[in-house]
Amino acid sequence: MFEKLKSLLVDELRVSPDDITPEAELANDLGINSLELADLILLCEEKFNVTIDDDDLHTFITVNDVVNYLNEKVSG
Repeated sequence: MFEKLKSLLVDELRVSPDDITPEAELANDLGINSLELADLILLCEEKFNVTIDDDDLHTFITVNDVVNYLNEKVSG
């Protein structure tokens, strides 16, 4: 899931692949703003066929937070 999310970040949001680690913070380390986060959420919902609740967005601090969330949704 990490590699799939990394690919989305690189291809769609133009984040440098070298900057993307599980511990990287979406806003502070990768420079993702709220509009880009919304785009990322829509892309994830499409690609992984999941629904991401707006109330859960505040939990997405690091790349790993998103990976763990998606893993739960996809397998859950």
